[in-house]
Amino acid sequence: MLFLAIGKNAIFSIIVAMRVEVLVLDGVFDLGLSAVLDAFQTANELIEMAGLSVARFEVRIVGVRKAVRTAQGFSVPVHRVGTRTPDCVVVPAIGFKMPGPLEAALARPDIRDAAATLQQWARRGALMTAACIGTFVMAESGLLDHHHATTTWWLAPLFRKRYPKVLLDESNMIVKSGRCVTAGAALSHMDLALWLVRGVSPELASMTAKYLIVDSRPSQSAYALTDHLVHSDPVVQRFESWARARLTHGFSLDHAARTVGSSKRTLARHLQTVLGKSPLAYFQSLRVERAVHLLKTSNASVDEVATRVGYTDGTTLRVLLRRRLNLGVKEIRRAS
Repeated sequence: MLFLAIGKNAIFSIIVAMRVEVLVLDGVFDLGLSAVLDAFQTANELIEMAGLSVARFEVRIVGVRKAVRTAQGFSVPVHRVGTRTPDCVVVPAIGFKMPGPLEAALARPDIRDAAATLQQWARRGALMTAACIGTFVMAESGLLDHHHATTTWWLAPLFRKRYPKVLLDESNMIVKSGRCVTAGAALSHMDLALWLVRGVSPELASMTAKYLIVDSRPSQSAYALTDHLVHSDPVVQRFESWARARLTHGFSLDHAARTVGSSKRTLARHLQTVLGKSPLAYFQSLRVERAVHLLKTSNASVDEVATRVGYTDGTTLRVLLRRRLNLGVKEIRRAS
């Protein structure tokens, strides 16, 4: 942040550090916490090294308990939450990757206290951010209600069930809605930290990403293992089998519902609950998945790949890939 101070004979600028509170809870995800701290530290070092006129990041690790241990058992030195209002709050993930253990953890008293603290910071005007399973902690506070958000992709069905007022789109890596910013799965902690750095200086964010060798990942869709979600619901699983067998033939909701043994409304409800998508949207996602696989593993032309996944020409496929993955054909093939 930049302020102007008026001296006796001149006007001079004072760059004030951006105050960042990183709220850690017992069982904090080691990699996520380290990614956030290392990104801000690297940014601060680059500000000094490059002589940039950019606000430094004053980062404090805070907790609602005196003692915090990471998921790997390391002790985290924490400051108790105080009265100062931070510019930004970051909530890293807690290390519970499966629904049962996570729901048990969310019932802990320290999580309730953390939710109340988040509400207080939000009322004071802080930018509220969370990554990965930290988004569940943020959602517990109610701050994400009626806001767009993302979360870690494999827990999206639980998130939708637990927080129906949140407008979830787990395909995105970073989502800003109002004064809340959420980030996707594990390594999105780095994406979130770089997003915050970019808000201060795009040049600094670019330098930080290059020093840490971090590529842009605007979408989670290219990484999500959809099968992991599909197999949690028999209706969705039967629809997936039908869809994969018909990618080249086209979509028919009537045919799909008859095949899986449900009404069209029931099928749509199951798809929305598990995947957050309509049957047609998921059908198109499977086409994208198959196209990406073919582009990475064969020398087929884009037009040939398009035909094999049910599109009439390569132009349509290129547009879809760009819209869904924010990647072009050359970028997809380079990543193979």
